[in-house]
Amino acid sequence: MRILFISWLFFTLFFQILFGSNTVLISGQCLNDQQSLLLQLKKSLNFSSSSSTKLVLWNQSSDCCLWDGVTCNTAGRVIGLDLNNESISGGFDELSSLFSLQFLQSLNLAFNRFNFTQIPNGFGNLTSLTYLNLSNAGFAGQIPTEFSSMTRLVTLDLSTLFPGIHPLKLENPNLTMFLQNLSELKELRLDGVNISARGSDWCNAISSRLPYLLVLSLLNCDLSGPIDPSLLELRSLSVIRLAQNDFSSPVPEFFANFRNLTELDLNSCNLNGTFPRRIIQVTTLRTLDLANNELLEGSLPEFSPNAALQNLVLSMTKFSGTLPDSIGNLEMLSRIELVRCNFSGPIPSFSLSKNLTNIDVSHNDLTGEIPSSHWEGLQSLVNLNLGYNSLNGSIPVSLFSLPSLQKIKLSNNKFAGQFNDILNVSSHKLDTLDLSSNNLTGPIPKFVFHLQGLKILSLSSNDFDGSIKLSVIENFKNLTTLDLSYNNLSVDATIEVEETIEEPRDDSEDPDDDEDEDEMEDKTFHGRYG
Repeated sequence: MRILFISWLFFTLFFQILFGSNTVLISGQCLNDQQSLLLQLKKSLNFSSSSSTKLVLWNQSSDCCLWDGVTCNTAGRVIGLDLNNESISGGFDELSSLFSLQFLQSLNLAFNRFNFTQIPNGFGNLTSLTYLNLSNAGFAGQIPTEFSSMTRLVTLDLSTLFPGIHPLKLENPNLTMFLQNLSELKELRLDGVNISARGSDWCNAISSRLPYLLVLSLLNCDLSGPIDPSLLELRSLSVIRLAQNDFSSPVPEFFANFRNLTELDLNSCNLNGTFPRRIIQVTTLRTLDLANNELLEGSLPEFSPNAALQNLVLSMTKFSGTLPDSIGNLEMLSRIELVRCNFSGPIPSFSLSKNLTNIDVSHNDLTGEIPSSHWEGLQSLVNLNLGYNSLNGSIPVSLFSLPSLQKIKLSNNKFAGQFNDILNVSSHKLDTLDLSSNNLTGPIPKFVFHLQGLKILSLSSNDFDGSIKLSVIENFKNLTTLDLSYNNLSVDATIEVEETIEEPRDDSEDPDDDEDEDEMEDKTFHGRYG
């Protein structure tokens, strides 16, 4: 029996190896008409052969279902086309062979250069599409009415990143007409599209037609406020990105009622009033961006230990009060930016927030010390900016042992005392060190001169003293900015001349040259910085 079983297993594996791959290939082999349509499409498109990684490899001698960017079903029909970032330029019209791919379910033409040409009406022929991405593809003008024929769309992305420019617009049809047959949408991204609608209009258009919507992204769409309560009908909304619109109104408290809310981006919306604290306490919230709303007031509540917050961005607002200790218990926290707010009091410990990469709380009125225990274990921290506050005490040298740290900015505080030197400097990635405008004393510690990756070193306006060898400064190969002004430092500019073989003297040389060389051989310049 054992021999029979082994024999059966051997022949099973043998036939799978011999015929299995061919079987898969046959079931998905590209149909001739599909390959012909794709080759016609390639021929009609202008693209850079040197930049293309997909189109340039399409050829008649291979199965089109194996081409990069092409997905087929088991019948050999093309159902997916990904030509993202293929350096396509120019445009194509509604007669393009693209619109004859009737079984296409997914189409990605993002990040190409269609040179501000109109979106062709032919997209209305692709009625099987569930995914369409034309973001940053270079299209312009009115979005065609024919889009309403793509009734199976689940994801639609027409976003553009041109700041202050609206290449695409929704005028006729307007947003209401545009969405009337797209009830299956779960993701709608129209960033940069000129919609020009009032709060009640755009909110009602979306809430009445897109019952399954999960992601709503309408950055820089020329929308106005106030944000209408009808939006609350979209109970499943998870991502709300409405930045760079002029709402000129308070933030509605009903945002706290979205049970699955993970991202709320209201950056640069001219918001006013007091921000509802209940929204910050939504436990599913990962990203909250309220930056650049200079009239928006608020304060931070205590955070739940199971909060999912990763990104907290409140820069350039009127948020005030103290930073709660519980903010340092947010284990998922990655980015905290509170620049130019009105926060006061001490900085809490972030030692439990092991995922932190960026801390910027500069330009506030924070006080107290920053002991080394606040920063223990922050292995991923890249940027630390505590500048322009009223912090005091000593600067913990343990900061320079954080392995990922690239920027330390502690300027314009009240830090005082001498640095303790350290032997093990792990901050080999550090490119910026700004300790200017403090009350630091003593010699500049030697470990600073071992930070060989520094591009910016600013220690000005302190009370550092002692002498610095010019040769040590020359070791900074990447240094672009050095500021040691307004200290009590001197620079040792000794030039060491290596012994060389004496050349026969040319009698025509100036006899005074010998005296000049003797003087330069051991000359020390003491530059005073203070």
